[in-house]
Amino acid sequence: MKIRWGILSTANIGLQKVIPAIQMASNCKVVAIASRDEEKAQKAASDLGIPKYFSSYEDLLADPEIDAIYNPLPNNLHVIWSLKALEAGKHVLCEKPIGKNTEEAQTLIQQSANYPHLKIMEAFMYRFHPQWEKTIQLIEAGKIGEVKAIQSFFSYFNIQPDNIRNQLDTGGGALMDIGCYCIQFARYILKAEPLRVMSLVNRDPVMKIDHTTSGMLDFGNGKSASFTCSTQLHPFQRLQINGTEGRIEIEIPVNAPPDRMLKISLFRQEQSKEMFIGPADQYTLQAEAFANSIINNIEVPTPLNDAMQNMTVIDALFESEKTNSWIKI
Repeated sequence: MKIRWGILSTANIGLQKVIPAIQMASNCKVVAIASRDEEKAQKAASDLGIPKYFSSYEDLLADPEIDAIYNPLPNNLHVIWSLKALEAGKHVLCEKPIGKNTEEAQTLIQQSANYPHLKIMEAFMYRFHPQWEKTIQLIEAGKIGEVKAIQSFFSYFNIQPDNIRNQLDTGGGALMDIGCYCIQFARYILKAEPLRVMSLVNRDPVMKIDHTTSGMLDFGNGKSASFTCSTQLHPFQRLQINGTEGRIEIEIPVNAPPDRMLKISLFRQEQSKEMFIGPADQYTLQAEAFANSIINNIEVPTPLNDAMQNMTVIDALFESEKTNSWIKI
């Protein structure tokens, strides 16, 4: 059985990464794409070998030959169109972050409960890469002792005002776009929620989005996470996981290239060991896992409650910006 996918919009992430990856998945088939610009939809369908295209999202959702949709629309449209897809009887893989705030995430959780036969998941693709499976295995095997501190950094440079990531009203900015990864790293590794958070936010004077944000997450019991994310710094990413007996460094924790090996470094008792994982396409693995949850009617790998918890931390960090203080979760 193959899940038949429809794609909402011709967003670059879909055209360049996600759609080709879904097409490579053993249990998936991309059958349609939609754009409000019919010419864009037609070109995307032609370029990617997609059988059907639509000039409206509504028409795509009405197609009975589509089982699931991928939603890479701007952040302010995630909840709206995910709900419309559920109403149309489609399973939903929605790009991160799940919405613009916790209230939107709660609305999605509450209303999606009306469709218990349908699957919906936030698309944090990095968790499906084998390098993360290996990292979690090392931690659970006690290779670095008890994890106490996590540091991450994620940046790229983009000052184009017409780019959706630089538009405040659609949910742009560094924290929403890439800081959400840094937050989830810590929650995923520690299997816990922070008790309180604090942020340092720098905003673009013209576009008003946060272009560089740093955050501190206090998980209690001496466990913490810190990060910096930026849309106006030289591109770089790294993750350090520090334990009582060692540490793990992930060289490319998010944008893992699908065509080469990735390096994880384990430092323990003054010795280091490099492990090379892959190659693997994390977008393909994500699509296969989501499709498998549909085919076998099992829980999705990351439930919506996890998406809401991540959104709650993002909201608290923005609240900390306003009050210049720690915010309890």
